[in-house]
Amino acid sequence: MSDTAPIEHPTWLTADDFTGADEPLKLFNAWLEQATRSEAVDPNAMALATVDAEGLPNLRMVLLKGFDERGFVFYTNLHSQKGKELEAQPKGGLLFHWKSLARQVRIRGPVEHVGEAEADVYFATRPRLSQIGAWSSNQSAPLESRFAFEQSVAVHTAKFALGRVPRPPHWSGLRVIPLVMEFWQDRPFRLHDRIEFRRDAPGTPWTKTRLYP
Repeated sequence: MSDTAPIEHPTWLTADDFTGADEPLKLFNAWLEQATRSEAVDPNAMALATVDAEGLPNLRMVLLKGFDERGFVFYTNLHSQKGKELEAQPKGGLLFHWKSLARQVRIRGPVEHVGEAEADVYFATRPRLSQIGAWSSNQSAPLESRFAFEQSVAVHTAKFALGRVPRPPHWSGLRVIPLVMEFWQDRPFRLHDRIEFRRDAPGTPWTKTRLYP
């Protein structure tokens, strides 16, 4: 981004002075609603950061499937690399970047499993082929060939030919409980706005700090 050629954004993207917000979840909801109208593809996409047994960071894109005062939920194969890493070290970081809005949100906190009933409800909303895929893929494990994967899909398609597809026991949701949320808004000449909300534990009050960009 050039220091002398700032990007021009529509007025509605920057008219609200978000730095006056006193509660991060309401602010996030407002930004996500704007991103849903503005982003061409997957406005709910977020980068998920974990660490492995050696403390080496891992990062990948996942999709936000719900959020409320309890936290931010995504779903995965619990036997995957991220599932295993979060089981060993249940702490994670999230990053939303909405290029069309020139905004990003960073979130950090502990991670917990969603309830069985909550996972069942979401799994039932997935397309049938995605449900079968959850059974067919040994996510993150070595795959000898594409044909082997297609065979697994065929086997599970036949297995669940009739009736509903149950949720695999190894497939569920994980919730990132926010303890730190940082909002960043692009401004001309790199004079960006950056606000951090922080709390000691879930349910405790948030404190807000304005940060140098």
